[in-house]
Amino acid sequence: MGSTQDLIRRDAIATYRVVGEPADADLQGLVRLATLMCDVPVAVINIIDEHSQHQIAAVGIERAMCARKDSLCSIVIEQKKPLVIADARADEALAHHPFVDGTLARVRFYASSPLITPEGVAIGTLCLFDSHPRELAPDRREALDLLAGQAMDVLELRRITHELFTANDRLERFAAQVTHDLSNPLSAVTGFIELAADGAESLGAPDVTHALERADAASVRMARMLADLLNYVRVGDSDRVRNEITLADVIRVALDDLAAVITESRVSVTVEANERIVADEMACEVLFQNLIANAIKFAGASRDAPRVEIRAVSITDGVRVTVDDDGPGISPDQRERVFGLMERGDNHNLPGLGLGLSTCRRIVESHGGSIGITESPMGGARFSLIFPRSTSAA
Repeated sequence: MGSTQDLIRRDAIATYRVVGEPADADLQGLVRLATLMCDVPVAVINIIDEHSQHQIAAVGIERAMCARKDSLCSIVIEQKKPLVIADARADEALAHHPFVDGTLARVRFYASSPLITPEGVAIGTLCLFDSHPRELAPDRREALDLLAGQAMDVLELRRITHELFTANDRLERFAAQVTHDLSNPLSAVTGFIELAADGAESLGAPDVTHALERADAASVRMARMLADLLNYVRVGDSDRVRNEITLADVIRVALDDLAAVITESRVSVTVEANERIVADEMACEVLFQNLIANAIKFAGASRDAPRVEIRAVSITDGVRVTVDDDGPGISPDQRERVFGLMERGDNHNLPGLGLGLSTCRRIVESHGGSIGITESPMGGARFSLIFPRSTSAA
């Protein structure tokens, strides 16, 4: 069994998920940069656990693995300090090392900088080799240390990305399970309420009918909350298939889904959006359904015949889409807040979980775009969306 420090190092290494994996392109790029900046033929990134040294990126040699006892870099991770040796044959401690005496290699020049995690655990090195003795100037030593820090940043980004994907996957599966488990009994409750309401109405019991109508409205709100939750965790996935779509077609689908709400609110919706973008069609349908529903909800709360206008135009950087309403608008101090989770700005009595605009921001940002709120020329709120040129069908 290894020492306590070895066990801590092993656990830290496991979080980065690089041992035994294909070489990471960013790490390979840093290794290549190290050879160019320091003018040496060989550079590697080593990860060293309690038993072995694993070369996870290499330039000048093929990636390989060796026993830790044969590693030149063991001393570097133990001391957590950079090491530069001009000629290993002249170093008493290394002259008979298998990587120096010809058993495994004939290393002469050796320079190494440790990879240290944010928690202070040395898990490996970025090191340089040459079969000829040489010196390393102070500025190049500094460059090697900086590149080692960059390599650690790449590993940290890899770890955090994996944790985020894992957390998102768990959240989506949890939300899907909760939605499934609650939707069926909720549907049954809604059905029983409707049956009871019909019976109460036929018996002439207005108080009971009113109470059942309120219960039915509550069940509808709960169903909407469940749908909001599931939408929030599902949309914005960068792995979804993206195709060229016409915004008008996507908006038309959203309007069809909102047909009952549009009829009930007597809203007038104008659409001029013939621009095309490359995007996830399903996510965009959710996006515009949320934005249009939001516009109807606020405009409809302030007037009898609200208006909503949706327009898309080509701009230098891509495509801009605006969604305007003639409602009361959103005050400047609330315009960022309403994009937060569980936020409804100053309107706390509106139904739902307050996830709609958070979902919209996730969708737009997953396409590399942006979304914001300003005052509309119609007097209400204007939601402005920018889809960058890289995702538009220019």
